[in-house]
Amino acid sequence: MELDRIRGSALRVLLLLIGLALVLWLAWPMLRGWRATVDAEPRSVTARGDLAADEQNTIAVFEQASPSVAFITTTQRAVDIFTRNVMEVPRGSGSGFVWDEAGHVVTNFHVVAGAQSAIVRLSGEREFTAVPIGASPEHDIAVLKITVPIDPPPPLPIGTSADLRVGQKVYAIGNPFGLDRTLTTGIISALDRTIQSPAGRSIERVIQTDAAINPGNSGGPLLDSAGRLLGMNTAIYSSSGSSAGVGFAVPVDTINRVVPRIIAEGKYVRPVLGINADDRIGETLLEPVGLEGVAVLGVDPDGAAARAGIEPARIGRDGNVELGDVIVSVDGEKIETLDDLSDALDRRAIGQVVEVVVWRDGRETPIKATLGAPGE
Repeated sequence: MELDRIRGSALRVLLLLIGLALVLWLAWPMLRGWRATVDAEPRSVTARGDLAADEQNTIAVFEQASPSVAFITTTQRAVDIFTRNVMEVPRGSGSGFVWDEAGHVVTNFHVVAGAQSAIVRLSGEREFTAVPIGASPEHDIAVLKITVPIDPPPPLPIGTSADLRVGQKVYAIGNPFGLDRTLTTGIISALDRTIQSPAGRSIERVIQTDAAINPGNSGGPLLDSAGRLLGMNTAIYSSSGSSAGVGFAVPVDTINRVVPRIIAEGKYVRPVLGINADDRIGETLLEPVGLEGVAVLGVDPDGAAARAGIEPARIGRDGNVELGDVIVSVDGEKIETLDDLSDALDRRAIGQVVEVVVWRDGRETPIKATLGAPGE
């Protein structure tokens, strides 16, 4: 019996040792990993080398341009219904950019429309109260002015938009959702788009881009790979209100024509011919003769068209409307609608002589006209 007891004890000890060995064998990889983790030293850093040329250029464009991009916040006056005190409350925000060394800042008209005051914040958290200079709602352009006594930001270099190509790389800098000096990149995805301004007029030759543009980007610059201003981000096409890959910018050629006039005169005055026209009535008159153009329905007696001898439609002896002159081109640019004519005149100056080709008596007749100002 004693021998059986000893053998049973030995067997239990053996089974215990086998169990411990099995546990250690199963746990060894985990223990080994823990030990390696405890004893590990930081790994050496692999040298990256130089940034790619494209990355270096993107960084350079941002660092050069961002000090000239402004964060604009606006306020409006409100009356406290309990105390009857007048106070200023936040109205909205947007972007802008420094135009010249005199401190003029350009932004969208819709960013500042209806505001009582505007604050312009530059890099370094410097804030300045802006003075409104003027605006052109037809182009969605407004000009403010700030005084920066120390270290004023440089104006953005001006590019051109008439020679742009679809596929060019572009950079948008602005303050989407209040996140100041945000950079997005993309390409020019289309040219010669038309959008509606806050005044209900068409803005022509608009640049379309896939660079992300969101609420708050309005008024910010669209730049090329050389850091030159190509346009001003002004609108997005989106069902959600956020970027959907289609943004629009007012072209710099328009900005460079309109802004100097606003600075000089406090407003933009569009040159006019001094005619009356309506596309719907004109279409009715032109359809029987198969013409495309702007039918002149009337002329201002003291306007440019009257002085140039442009003839309006008239009432015949039978009481029917007789077609007068039909404007078919201006300085060689084809005119089919009233928007075409407005756009052509908009790119010219008051006092400039233009060649207006009209359809008269079955043939085209060129007429020289000196553009005037509204109300002349």
